[in-house]
Amino acid sequence: MSQFAINLLFVGASFALYIGIAIWARAGSTKDFYVAGGGVHPITNGMATAADWMSAASFISMAGLLASGGYANSTFLMGWTGGYVILAMLLAPYLRKFGKFTVPDFIGDRFYSNTARLVAVICLIVASVTYVIGQMTGAGVAFSRFLEVPNTAGIWIAAAIVFLYAVFGGMKGITYTQVAQYVVLIIAYTIPAVFIAMQLTGNPIPMFGMFSTHTESGLPLLQKLDEVVNALGFRDYTADVDNKLNMVLFTLSLMVGTAGLPHVIIRFFTVPRVADARWSAGWALVFIALLYLTAPAVGSMARLNLATTIYPEMAGQVEDYDAAAEEALIYEERPGWIRTWEETGLINFEDKNNDGRIQIYNDSNEEYAEIAESRGWEGNELTVNNDILVLANPEIANLPGWVIGLIAAGGIAAALSTAAGLLLAISSAISHDLIKTMINPKITEKGEMLAARISMAGAILVATYLGLNPPGFAAQTVALAFGIAGASLFPALMMGIFSKKMNNSGAVAGMLAGLACTLLYIFTYLGWLFIPGTNMLENTPDNWLFGISPLSFGAVGAMINFTVAFLVCKVTNEPPQEIQDLVESVRYPKGAGVAVDH
Repeated sequence: MSQFAINLLFVGASFALYIGIAIWARAGSTKDFYVAGGGVHPITNGMATAADWMSAASFISMAGLLASGGYANSTFLMGWTGGYVILAMLLAPYLRKFGKFTVPDFIGDRFYSNTARLVAVICLIVASVTYVIGQMTGAGVAFSRFLEVPNTAGIWIAAAIVFLYAVFGGMKGITYTQVAQYVVLIIAYTIPAVFIAMQLTGNPIPMFGMFSTHTESGLPLLQKLDEVVNALGFRDYTADVDNKLNMVLFTLSLMVGTAGLPHVIIRFFTVPRVADARWSAGWALVFIALLYLTAPAVGSMARLNLATTIYPEMAGQVEDYDAAAEEALIYEERPGWIRTWEETGLINFEDKNNDGRIQIYNDSNEEYAEIAESRGWEGNELTVNNDILVLANPEIANLPGWVIGLIAAGGIAAALSTAAGLLLAISSAISHDLIKTMINPKITEKGEMLAARISMAGAILVATYLGLNPPGFAAQTVALAFGIAGASLFPALMMGIFSKKMNNSGAVAGMLAGLACTLLYIFTYLGWLFIPGTNMLENTPDNWLFGISPLSFGAVGAMINFTVAFLVCKVTNEPPQEIQDLVESVRYPKGAGVAVDH
């Protein structure tokens, strides 16, 4: 059986499973559509939450970021994981006790204002649409390779599949589909990692293999990787971060963004009791840890595999790395995986010095330029998209065809699971918070369900269009979304739970200030998103304000949000006493019983 047939078998079987579950669990009411009827078991919800949260950025892009940036990009791991702990400990149980369907629902009622609700809807849509772009981008990468179609066609296929099971199944269908997707993605992620760890180190546990001895050279794997990348003009893989301020702010931005993600928060409304929300969060951390403990090993091993594929003489014990670098791979003898990925456009080769060999090196390193020139090199010749490394890993390591098919299904599952959750959050905000609550309170349940499905279909079309023109690769785009959510929604949620005195004026002013400042900074340094050639300033650290990356500004936006909210609150009226009593009741520790549903 050909590799394409194997891929088609795995991907097709997973699609049939997802659509079958969606039909079986089709939403029959608005409660089914929004919160899966409110009766999901904590372990089931924990697994679905893990799939919802571990997006294409986690499955496809994070290991690629670690592979390309090494230790410096471990901020993604720290920020996303730390943020989930904040969400689990400080937000999820209290929001579940409040008993609402959506984040704007909570903000609108807590701050007794439809204006606050409307602003929350706007913040939610901006963050969620930005986030879903990363999922569509990741799905396009996976589809384009494994179904051997152009990247554009891959994104449209992903949109069609999400439409089939998300629009009709709602949260009920999505929940049980995400359980299946978690099983698929975690198996798909760990099995290739085990194979590769065994090949490179003899240790079957990837996280331990990363710190084990590289079999072929006899050196510790990370030391070997440092030597290889250093010989090609790159900084050591384990090198420290230069800009500590930016590192701290980026980590904080991912943390507060994670805690403010509406599509994850909404999952905690699907369990029957407040105590179940806490258990769901704990189980989700367990399921998430399985992938997050494996990702650093996958990234480091992928980087070493790629380098030693292009420079075979560097794989074993090397006395002269300069001589080994001269023996770069002849292009016509390139392995099949490079040929395959070239067809997708995600790997590109340009023979700049016409020697017929592939040179990968850091051509932006001025100190290394002299060495490269002495070898006759005239620039880096192979461009590899970061998002392909996890998907290409089994092929690089010559693993069996069924493993390649499995990781194809896993990568697609990761992208689709999060995309479905995000699209549900968007449609719920439009149908429930805008139409049902603000525009037409008398709408029938059937009409609200229709509005929810139409708004989700519209959101899919918008996300698909923007996914065709992303502002960066998957994890970068997701990081922007986290910054937006952290700057706008997270402070309002925290103040809504822990500050009885925070009023509607302060909350609205804070959300608007945090969102506006963050978007302005992003647009200034990254350009008006999705419109090529519109960067207002060059996107380099030398031009950033105090060296703060646009991806890190969400933490600053959150600080601005808190500051503005408290300043405005000081000069405006206190909340009504019943609102203060409501906040006190939500925080009171005896809330382990059944929450009130509205």
